[in-house]
Amino acid sequence: MNNDLNNYSKTNLKLWNGLTRIHEKSDFYNLEEFKSNRNSLKQIEIEEVGEVTGKSMLHLQCHFGLDSLSWAVKGAQVTGVDFSSEAISLAESLSRELQIPLHFICSDIYDLPENLEQKFDIVFTSYGVLNWLNDLNKWASLIAHYLKPGGFLYMIEFHPLVGMLNDDGEFEYGYFFHSEPERFFQQGSYANPDADFSQESFEWAHGLGEIVTALIKAGLKIEYLHEFPFSSYNCYPFLEAKKPGQYVLKNKRPSIPLMFSIKAKV
Repeated sequence: MNNDLNNYSKTNLKLWNGLTRIHEKSDFYNLEEFKSNRNSLKQIEIEEVGEVTGKSMLHLQCHFGLDSLSWAVKGAQVTGVDFSSEAISLAESLSRELQIPLHFICSDIYDLPENLEQKFDIVFTSYGVLNWLNDLNKWASLIAHYLKPGGFLYMIEFHPLVGMLNDDGEFEYGYFFHSEPERFFQQGSYANPDADFSQESFEWAHGLGEIVTALIKAGLKIEYLHEFPFSSYNCYPFLEAKKPGQYVLKNKRPSIPLMFSIKAKV
């Protein structure tokens, strides 16, 4: 890793260690409710991933593991990976407290081959992860490396068009990848905008064509690409509720895709 990328990674790690402490106490993640119902998954991914009982699953960029724990409750044998030590520590604590057995690894995903040898039936990744990655070809190769023959990737993610919008819902940022990331200064968190926290961050844009092409180049076969005109999460200031669990652009503006999902097999 060159010096610039190393500095970007260190800055973003500081961000996510700080955000984890905020998210643990936030209404957005609502840990007390999770401890009761033991599910953070949305219906879209539950239906599209399908039955997971007895299947091994690698969850990349798992944050503090609520989705990882949820898949384990549904019967998957889950390994969750995140680069934030604060997030992994909290995930492990929740696993012990709730007596939900699974495995967590603290690692940058690009370094994962140094820390994990196992192959998996499913690789899962979701919601707000790709913008923190600078090399999608390497990311896709890692996914192909960790899938067993007949295994599949399932990803659900905010649409690249969302990354172009500023807080007012106006187009401001680029769609296409550039090696030099966009620099932001985060105030608070999407989970708690009023939190007393500020931190610099660096993010990369990735168009839909780049994402799909990276997976194909890695040898994966795209089974489907679905686009959705709503977000499952109310985590942007330019969204409003359409109905429970579905958020759209405010002020009845023209519909654009706000999320997409991909299933791809080796």
